[in-house]
Amino acid sequence: MRDSGADSSLRAGVDEALEREDSEKLAALVSDLPSTSVETRKECLRSLKAAVTDDSSLVKPALPACKALLEDDDRPVRLMTAKLFVAAAETDPNAVVPTVPALAERLTDDEEFYYVRARSAEALGYVALEHPDIVTTPELLADLRIGLSFDEPEVKEKLSKALEHVALGDPKRLAHHVSTLAEHLADEDELVRYHLCTALVIVGCESPEKLTEVSDTLNARLDDENAYVRGRAVEALGVLARSDADAVLPDELPQPNDNEEPFIAERVRFALVDDGLGGDEQGETDEQIGTVPAIRATTDEIVAEIMAPDGECPHCGLALPENGPPMCPRCGAPY
Repeated sequence: MRDSGADSSLRAGVDEALEREDSEKLAALVSDLPSTSVETRKECLRSLKAAVTDDSSLVKPALPACKALLEDDDRPVRLMTAKLFVAAAETDPNAVVPTVPALAERLTDDEEFYYVRARSAEALGYVALEHPDIVTTPELLADLRIGLSFDEPEVKEKLSKALEHVALGDPKRLAHHVSTLAEHLADEDELVRYHLCTALVIVGCESPEKLTEVSDTLNARLDDENAYVRGRAVEALGVLARSDADAVLPDELPQPNDNEEPFIAERVRFALVDDGLGGDEQGETDEQIGTVPAIRATTDEIVAEIMAPDGECPHCGLALPENGPPMCPRCGAPY
């Protein structure tokens, strides 16, 4: 183990390399991180994560050296390393390609801390957006699917997100797994339901006939408590109805309220336009709904909406969590 003076020198060197934008020097310094103290490893990982969001190209050469930290003895270090790879993959999926096997190993380790597994799944999902062939080996795809049945809620959320990203990267990768995905459309976590329902829409864009296998399950989501899940279910049924597959829309589609009308009403019109029962002129609707590019362009914004707190403190304006205590964490006032 290095002495404290050497650790201080390394921390200063990392900060200086980041400030000077010297990626070569940064990579050399980071390669020594496994032999430093826990606190030094944590501090340097914080600096790298902050930097990768601003300029992934600067940190990219140092990422292979961080791979060893995914097996660090210290659990927080492993989690911080996984978060670093999430941030890097979200910005530049190519930068994380060499780390896919190590992330997959973390994900499939049943004894690993579940937050580490969740973040590993999230990072793999971002890589799958651009490189589905690398991420979606039969074994890893099986782990993503199987985990939906028994994993911790935090892990299932990231698994479902990763599966949605796999579909966005190559819709055909999940064409033979629609029934498995549909089995979890009633999950208690609305993000799990949203990600999986969106994945089914994406698969349907390329292989609409596959949605006939799960049309009843999609119909059951038409009264989902989350507006975006309902909207995606309508969209999936619309994709199916517009195809050559033998499919009939349910008698009643969701009735949008004032707050939800844009997202749901547009998809109801999309679903009904071919039946002459309503909707905009075909063409404009097709470009905005029921296509992989349209979903890819909108899904991050929708997830942010789902995750947003319900309101804000009437006293100081702080955004409040949905299920938090009835007291503002900033000003302490009741609400």
